[in-house]
Amino acid sequence: MKPIDLRSDTVTHPTPAMRAAMSQAPVGDDVYGEDPTVNRLQELAASLVGKEAALYVPSGTMGNLASILAHCQRGDEVMLGDKSHTFLYEAGGISVLGGIHSRQLTNQPDGSLLLSELEEGLRGSDSHFPPSRLVCLENTHNRCGGTCQTPEYFQQVSGFAGRHGLKIHLDGARIFNAAAAQNVDVTAFAQHVDSLTFCLSKGLAAPVGSVVCGTREFIQRVHRQRKLLGGGMRQAGILAAAGIVALETMPGRLGEDHARARALAERLEETPGLIVNPPATNMIFLSLADFVPLSAKEAAEKMKARGVLVGIVGPRQFRLVTHYEIDDDGVDRAASVFAEVLQA
Repeated sequence: MKPIDLRSDTVTHPTPAMRAAMSQAPVGDDVYGEDPTVNRLQELAASLVGKEAALYVPSGTMGNLASILAHCQRGDEVMLGDKSHTFLYEAGGISVLGGIHSRQLTNQPDGSLLLSELEEGLRGSDSHFPPSRLVCLENTHNRCGGTCQTPEYFQQVSGFAGRHGLKIHLDGARIFNAAAAQNVDVTAFAQHVDSLTFCLSKGLAAPVGSVVCGTREFIQRVHRQRKLLGGGMRQAGILAAAGIVALETMPGRLGEDHARARALAERLEETPGLIVNPPATNMIFLSLADFVPLSAKEAAEKMKARGVLVGIVGPRQFRLVTHYEIDDDGVDRAASVFAEVLQA
């Protein structure tokens, strides 16, 4: 029996339509800018988010790093959340490779940064301090539970940034989930930021890659940073073809993943020993109650033996992520296995 894999939406496999497109994709050397399929993907991505240009990169981590390097000089400071993916999970690349200082502000439950803290975190012209250059946002927000910030919030941050001469970069790895959850177009967020990165290989189910979007001049700088970081690929159209299919076919069905996350959360709330945070999108964060004798690792091992894979994000905490390969039967099976393991 095929495992029910809820560890992440990165575990998705390419759809049959993606595989067909990959096998037939016209290709060229993308380092020379001559891969027609990569060029088509970049044009489509820029159009969807309302930006002038876009660049295909191997990963979201590289996309965020290249973007921040393109925005900042060595010694500049970036304001970002203390639970942000860039701060926690990208190997400290902005400081290791860019010499860029990070100023961590407290992420609120929805992943936002308080405008008052942004104001307080702003550096003046005193030479003792690194100059403030960039604000980094994340939507949806991973460590805050797949939560969303609103377009209105983005507009407020944009106003703050404009008043102080700052740029805004959005880690929009799951920005299409944020748009689906709020029934808005991705441009509702993108119009308020200078640059954004979104991932093709999470809920959109393409096998590889992310896209950075911004002005043409900015993307030229990101292109240079991509080369510096080793991200230039040759006949990458084979991969980009799947990204095109992903953008054309997958955003409209993300609401199904959100609905199944809600359904699974409701089932899990009925299981003694589980404390469940209601999902905002396709992520469920849940914890073991104090009286449960198992650790999260022990419970996950027992579930794996029963064909259900879950993510561990703390000694007693799990993260479950729905995606297009999780159907209604998968929801039922996962809920049943959780109950079986905790009641054993």
